Amino acid sequence: MTAGNDPEGAPWRNFHGRLKGKALRPNQEAWLDQDLGRLSLGPVDPDVNPERKPMDLKGVFGDREVWLEIGFGGGEHMVHQAVSNPEVGIIGCEPYINGVAMLLGKIRAANAQNIGVYPGDVRNMFDVLPEGSISRAFLLYPDPWPKKRHHKRRFVTGDHLGPLSNCLKKGAIFRIATDIPDYVRQALQEVPRFGFEWLAEGPRDWRAPWDDWISTRYEKKALREGRVPHYLTFRRV
Repeated sequence: MTAGNDPEGAPWRNFHGRLKGKALRPNQEAWLDQDLGRLSLGPVDPDVNPERKPMDLKGVFGDREVWLEIGFGGGEHMVHQAVSNPEVGIIGCEPYINGVAMLLGKIRAANAQNIGVYPGDVRNMFDVLPEGSISRAFLLYPDPWPKKRHHKRRFVTGDHLGPLSNCLKKGAIFRIATDIPDYVRQALQEVPRFGFEWLAEGPRDWRAPWDDWISTRYEKKALREGRVPHYLTFRRV
């Protein structure tokens, strides 16, 4: 895999959110120095790929199906899926460098061999993913942007859903997990407008987690604070 850009210097396209939190531990700094270049996908950022040439996924993952996790947090779900599905290649996009460092430690511990990492805004990745190239996408506990004036920053808007729909194969699955009722409302209103159908047939289909689910630190925090998770499954039609 080709080394990606330094996430501190990447173009963020008016990205809203944190790029870095508390100081990294020495072992996390080492993981970034030693592993991120090997696992990074590129060229992705507009300054190194100004023509926005499509990514050679076959060159990265061979003949594997490719899945995409949008904002992988600490990486526990993505590593779980990678280890459980070694026949699949998984791309994870996350601009928060502390989360990237946590993911790299988990990849080492699990010896996962089928993960590619982009330490930046997923919108840059949408620009270079070939049309109809992704078989499954995950949006798990995204930033809820609770203030009404910030709802346009949520992922479930046309600026994100249109490009996502374009890069998904027909029949691809798109999963959303969130503990914010208003986010559920907006997702159910907006996602079907971009070529998706909601697959729920009854309450259990959005109240119970998926069979292959592993709870993330964000979900555990939500449960501790009394919020109720929702699990939405859409199919690209």
